[in-house]
Formats: sequence, C-alpha cells, structure tokens
Amino acid sequence: MNRIQPHEFAKFLRAYRFIGGAIRAVKVRHKGRDTSVEFRLSVRESITDLSKEARRVRLRIVLEGASEYRFQMRPDQPKVRITDARLGFHNGLFYLTFDSVGLGAGETAQLFDFRASEVYAAGRELLWEEVKPKAGRAE
Repeated sequence: MNRIQPHEFAKFLRAYRFIGGAIRAVKVRHKGRDTSVEFRLSVRESITDLSKEARRVRLRIVLEGASEYRFQMRPDQPKVRITDARLGFHNGLFYLTFDSVGLGAGETAQLFDFRASEVYAAGRELLWEEVKPKAGRAE
C-alpha cells in the first residue's frame, strides 16, 4: 500500500473524482490495542485526455492507529454516494471525510469540520491502493 504524507493531499485528491463515487464498504478492525478503519470506494480517475471517458477504479484507503471515527446515517442524507472528500492533518493525526462539510472550494477543513461530519475517521497513518477487479468482472 502507498503511504500518504500531508504535503501529498492535494495531488491525491486531484488524481481521482471522489464526488459522485460510492462507499462500497467500511471495516473497523481491532487488533489488540490498535484499531484501523478501512474504506473501500468506487470512484473515477481524473480526466487526463478529453477524448476518453474517465476510468472507474476501486480504492482501498486505510487509517492505521485510528483513534476517532464516526459513521452516522440520517434519513435525508445520501446513503452511499460521496458528496465531498476532504483530508486533513491535525495534532499528529490524519483526518478523512467523504461527506459535505459545507466548505467552499479552496477552504481547508478544520478539526471541528471533520468531527461534525456524518462519515469521518482519524488515525496515525493513511495508506491507499487501487484494487484490481477480479477476473471476469467488469467495472
């Protein structure tokens, strides 16, 4: 898996179109005293060639050493569609959310923005990888 550093957030978020993608699964794993949160997403690559359709990819994003997470569903909120994607690094933890926190373009999400969101997690390490589709399955 690839490790993301705070200075790589913008590049990572530009590489994929998260908005409109789907959260396929969320797993919280407890191993001893350590907790990890894994997100499995279906998103599109960013368009690099206007003559081609953006390719759909599956991402696996893992927050190791998770110390905070919240997954709350409200009746009027979309259930699995990603409405926004924000990353942050505060007090030594990586924060990640996939719902709209009400910020404009270019605004940086602060700690209270993540904690007020419906879907967020925070951990010491942020890892990701593209998951190849299984043979015989079309995306």
